[in-house]
Amino acid sequence: MPKVYINSQMYHYVAGVPGNEPRGAIIFVHGAGGNHRHWDYQLPYLGQVWLTIAVDLPGHGLSEGRAAQSIEDYANFIYDFAEHVVGTRFILAGHSMGGAIAMNFALRFPQQLAGLILVGTGARLRVAPEMLEHFGAGKHFLPLNDLAYGPDTPAELITLAREEMLQTNPEVYHHDFIACNGFDVMSQVKDINVPTLVLGASEDRLTPVKYSRYLANQINNAQLEIIAGAGHMMMYEKPAAFNRYLQQFTTTAIY
Repeated sequence: MPKVYINSQMYHYVAGVPGNEPRGAIIFVHGAGGNHRHWDYQLPYLGQVWLTIAVDLPGHGLSEGRAAQSIEDYANFIYDFAEHVVGTRFILAGHSMGGAIAMNFALRFPQQLAGLILVGTGARLRVAPEMLEHFGAGKHFLPLNDLAYGPDTPAELITLAREEMLQTNPEVYHHDFIACNGFDVMSQVKDINVPTLVLGASEDRLTPVKYSRYLANQINNAQLEIIAGAGHMMMYEKPAAFNRYLQQFTTTAIY
């Protein structure tokens, strides 16, 4: 089990390692209440060329620590994690809350990045009060699971996602959504100056396509791709299309 100790706490990650010298490194960051498994289809595919790493954020998955309540705290963790595990410039990919973490990181530590991949995310991530109340009361908000997937998603995939949600402490979701609710870089996102791929999905009901379009319009020379027929969990729902866009973008990455 790949792990790293930072300030005496253990953090878990998984990695895809190519047979030859990797072209560089890509760190994948999951969304609220998630874990490294959200990138199961990406690590082996891009891991043929890149060192691909999917980390469990503090308090998530198999990592120790406690879920943070601010995006900045999570970005600080990614900085420390990258220093311990990678030690060089890398591409940072983030989904939903992970995308917010990636944007905060890019605004504060651009010298560390060779590229940025923003998946199903936005420059502001307001959270419905009903969701905050449910998770804050120690209860799961099950409609969130259904909202996360497009209409054509196989029922078994949605069932597995629901089981994963129920296995995650509601406090983790509560902390994550507090962090999301406090995130707002609407006026700052234009200052991101890192090669960026923005990926949206046509059926995303949590971070609609307009969020992705705003990011692509604001970030200098950003590339926008919309995955047809997918919802918020597009990397699970349409992995072939998703991976193709990642491969096209990373092929042009300069180290």
